[in-house]
Amino acid sequence: MKIDQKNVLRTSVVADGALMGGQLAYGAGRNEMIPPKEKIPVTAEADVVVIGAGPGGFGAALRAARMGAQTVLIERYDVPGGVHTVGLQGAYNAGVGGIHTELMQRLSNEGEVYTATEKTYPDFAGNPLSHYDWGLKPGSPLSRSTFNPEGGGNVMLAMLREAGVKVFYNASFIDVITKKLRNGVTTIQAVIMKDASGMRAIKGKVFVDGSGTAEVAARAGAPFVRGGGPQHPTLAGEKQSWPIPGGLLWIMTGIDFEKTVWYQKSHNDPMLSKLISVAVAAKDIPANLFRPRLSGGCVYGDVYIGHPTLDMSPIQGPNTFIFWENVPYEWALHIDDDAGDMLRAEVAMRDFIDAEAKFLKKYVPGFKNAFTTNISHYIGVRDGRHPIGEYLFSLDDALNGRRFPDAVTKPMTRSFHWDCGKPHTFEVPYRCFLPRKVNNLLLTGASLSFAYETIFRAMRNFPWCMQTGEIAGYAAARSVAQGCPPNQYKWTTPLF
Repeated sequence: MKIDQKNVLRTSVVADGALMGGQLAYGAGRNEMIPPKEKIPVTAEADVVVIGAGPGGFGAALRAARMGAQTVLIERYDVPGGVHTVGLQGAYNAGVGGIHTELMQRLSNEGEVYTATEKTYPDFAGNPLSHYDWGLKPGSPLSRSTFNPEGGGNVMLAMLREAGVKVFYNASFIDVITKKLRNGVTTIQAVIMKDASGMRAIKGKVFVDGSGTAEVAARAGAPFVRGGGPQHPTLAGEKQSWPIPGGLLWIMTGIDFEKTVWYQKSHNDPMLSKLISVAVAAKDIPANLFRPRLSGGCVYGDVYIGHPTLDMSPIQGPNTFIFWENVPYEWALHIDDDAGDMLRAEVAMRDFIDAEAKFLKKYVPGFKNAFTTNISHYIGVRDGRHPIGEYLFSLDDALNGRRFPDAVTKPMTRSFHWDCGKPHTFEVPYRCFLPRKVNNLLLTGASLSFAYETIFRAMRNFPWCMQTGEIAGYAAARSVAQGCPPNQYKWTTPLF
């Protein structure tokens, strides 16, 4: 199969007619160039092609391969795991069944899990600097487990290899090649990736979107709603809808937290506000580095901080903490689909991290001998594209506990923070995995067909994303075995 590059790279923006890799002709405008025709080789063919090796893509590829489907996985970094490995989060949870339970057990068996308790850090529960545990009663029991992102990535890599998944690491997803069917529906014939060998095509029967931002669905022509939702209460009157922004994670070690706690208590400065004021006055840190939480309840203020602030949690081992560097809410950046927004966020967060690390070492007791060991390779996206599927799961579905004949799991109970954390029991239909207008693509994780209010926090965590990946992988393998596209596969029994 030979593919014309004009179907892949539709326009290239270059400076005033500069040539890139051959003869280029001007298009309709001086800022548009038409690339020369170039044939792209097909480097692989598979039953199931998964794009993205985050929790969703990892679960999908592993399950499909274990069911006997020839499976290819494309990953832009050199290790699977997404935000939990390359992104450093390393969230260790109780197993929820299937591949997630297997992975958690294997991480523990291979010594990759670290658990901090109230004995490790007696004053961490209820401490306002704590990312997860600030709401606990001071001195209360604490158990915070994480897995080593580097070691965890190696474990996941080995599991894929053992299952026979063919993985292309350091490969960027570029585009899809589709064929039009009847009634405005398309089918994906191949995906285009780019790695050290250049542009290459991979053909498949069924494709799984594990990108985390519904990029495959968008390029395939599936309808979606751009990230963004209800406004923060203090921003009433704004016409645009601002997405809940992402954050960049980083790790620091050599921290003597007992000294930090001593300062907090002895100087009555729990948020380090006094030290921050001194540093701002001395122009050692920018004035917008540390800001208070957004005001408001439920999501805003209680759940999402909304601004850069000092925010930490134990990870990897003693005296080591992970920090969150949040993109300011009011910047209204769409870091999932706007290159300019992404660049602004990445540069700004690196600057913030540098300033914060220097502030901690110079001003905060307990950090004098600390140093930065890791900074995530990418900003985690909290709110990206929301594909429109055969069924769009809404907050109303959860609040009313709706049941579905094609439920992918048994009834689950979750708290939705738009409803101020009240638990609700509900089901999710298989149709949420099926984007409209594309017959052989399955969605996973935060890219499911869920309304804005339901995806945030409650339905984009590590266990759920991996479960949805496994569900997609199961459906993909069954569809191939039955010789039908996923949107014609009849789902009748919950997998979990």
